[in-house]
Amino acid sequence: MSTPIQQLMSLEGRTALVTGGSRGLGLQIAESLGEAGAKILLSSRKAADLEEAAAQLQAKGIDTRWVAADASQPEDAQRVVAEAMERLGRIDILVNNAGATWGAPAETHPLEAWDKVMNLNIRSLFVFSQAVANASMIPRRFGRIINVASIAGLGGNPPEMQTIAYNTSKGAVVNFTRALAGEWGRHGITVNAIAPGFFPSRMTKGLLATLGADKMAAHAPLHRLGDDDDLKGAALLFASAAGKHITGQILAVDGGVSALTGG
Repeated sequence: MSTPIQQLMSLEGRTALVTGGSRGLGLQIAESLGEAGAKILLSSRKAADLEEAAAQLQAKGIDTRWVAADASQPEDAQRVVAEAMERLGRIDILVNNAGATWGAPAETHPLEAWDKVMNLNIRSLFVFSQAVANASMIPRRFGRIINVASIAGLGGNPPEMQTIAYNTSKGAVVNFTRALAGEWGRHGITVNAIAPGFFPSRMTKGLLATLGADKMAAHAPLHRLGDDDDLKGAALLFASAAGKHITGQILAVDGGVSALTGG
């Protein structure tokens, strides 16, 4: 007998750790999981941002805690996971959202900036996933890992978008997702990625100002940028029992841009 869809989409009794969860896309995803019933632990670098985000979610009736940490530092990642285990008891869902970008022509891109982007955008995903899997998911034979990639990881750039390190890191996230899904399926862990297109955020503010938000929206078949609701459904699908037979997949949420470019 089939399961009612409301039950499949429910996260009652689940716990979720969301990195980079104090604002933007990470906060939107945390809100979605919390509204479906999950207890949430947010992590990012700035305590003030986390406190504000937690208060915002708590005002919606979402059980939310937070811990400040730099996801690019392996020792901080290990500390976050240890605190999550202590405060939540287990980690059912890991959302790897923490990320950064750097704009510079490839021929003059600073090496230290390359390393900064790579350490946060891809190495931290490995460190967090490994720590969470060993602490909770593998022993319990259950887990949902959701990586936040980007359509920038599905193809190249127009000349004006000089983000070689960011694109490279997000391309790595795509194949990291597929490879990890292949390894950890036997442990009952699904690993999927969301690849957002352009969403107004602190990270994209400068680029949208340079290129023009209206111009960027016009490039999408739906003629719009992403908004505060557009990642919620995808995140909930990957986190819930409705997505229990989905793993190793990359879902572009981009208004159709990648359909035109073949990404």
